[in-house]
Amino acid sequence: MSDSAYHTTIHDLSERLVQAQRPIRILDALKWDNSIQQAFFDKQCKELPPVDTEYYQKNPLKFDPDKKIEEFQLIERAIRKELGSMSAVGKIMSRMCREYSTVVDMLKARGTPSFSRFSQQLYGSSDDVFYAGAPTLSNLAEMVSQTLHFIHDQAVNEEDEKRFTSTEAISILSERLAAYFGDDSPHVELSDDIVADAAAGAERIRLRENAMFSLRDLRVLEVHEGWVHLGTTLNGLRQPICTFLSKGPPSSTVTQEGLAIIMEIFTFSSHPGRMQGLTDRITAIHMAENGADFIEVFNFFVQQGFAEEESYFRTTRVFRGSTPTLGPFTKDLVYNRGFILIYNYIRLAIQKGLLTRIPLLLLGKTTLEDLGALSDLIDEGIVIPPKYVPPQFKDLAALSSWMCYSLFLNQLNLKRLAEEYKDIL
Repeated sequence: MSDSAYHTTIHDLSERLVQAQRPIRILDALKWDNSIQQAFFDKQCKELPPVDTEYYQKNPLKFDPDKKIEEFQLIERAIRKELGSMSAVGKIMSRMCREYSTVVDMLKARGTPSFSRFSQQLYGSSDDVFYAGAPTLSNLAEMVSQTLHFIHDQAVNEEDEKRFTSTEAISILSERLAAYFGDDSPHVELSDDIVADAAAGAERIRLRENAMFSLRDLRVLEVHEGWVHLGTTLNGLRQPICTFLSKGPPSSTVTQEGLAIIMEIFTFSSHPGRMQGLTDRITAIHMAENGADFIEVFNFFVQQGFAEEESYFRTTRVFRGSTPTLGPFTKDLVYNRGFILIYNYIRLAIQKGLLTRIPLLLLGKTTLEDLGALSDLIDEGIVIPPKYVPPQFKDLAALSSWMCYSLFLNQLNLKRLAEEYKDIL
């Protein structure tokens, strides 16, 4: 087979995969409508929201799940037949087929005990470890929350004042993104059907109507939703052959959200309140994994100082797709899990002299395990390098200097240092 024919074969299989996943909209399939919120508050937040298996059956998926799984199986067989079992790009696409099939299984299981188990298979559990004997994510949340508790009030300044309406935020954010993306700058618009304050799609960023934003919020949105989520989407859409890089299964969500948190930290955009919110999500999911119901998790968020409406939205993120008593949707673990995985990947890549691998994180909707193969595919001309890369990943001099010291600093015993420093702290 000539190179041209080989590239065409990869492209055609990639397009089949892209088309097959198109009707799968995970969050749309899991969300609760406004009537559920109204019912919960009508009962003074004392009764569980009226969501059960029948609720999801009344909101059917926009595709036949059994036929969709069969479609992914057929694509995977075609990949093995046309590319062979040892093809690097074939292995990536085959794994994506299997992962999308698991996603469909999860969506079929909405409102049942199996839903949460499929979610853990795709996004992980709060009790997962990074290696044998390592702390869990729930351990991380406990430890980090204790530190954040001491510094939260001391770190607040005028940049944290929520003084911009969503309409004003659109104007500011649009101007900033235009400076970064130029003609490819996304459209920023209002939305009344998202749980989070903001969400990014392929061509737009939506801001929740009636939300208020601070200068720091807008900087976070710029680098998190813009530089990372939109940037990787646009980089994926530029791929002439491996078009599947513009679409990401849950494994790429770990990389995406972890990379977005990394960028918040590298650009000094994040803040203790933001980090507390992310660790609170781990705690809430851990509670639900251990039997807590919607009201118990809702009360946890209220105790953290959130208003009842905000506590409802945060609790809904934990139980969407499930019921108020059957365990969590664990997607919100990926922020912290992804951050830890990517931070250590960057450190190890620098230690091994593989600096050129780091910008590949922005190549599209990638996973860490595929970066080595994607580097080879760039050398073969099957994948092209990313166009939109944040400054911190374009010039790796400062980043590599930081990480070189990080490799040493992590060898120091912090408890022992605390003893040595006790007379000056």
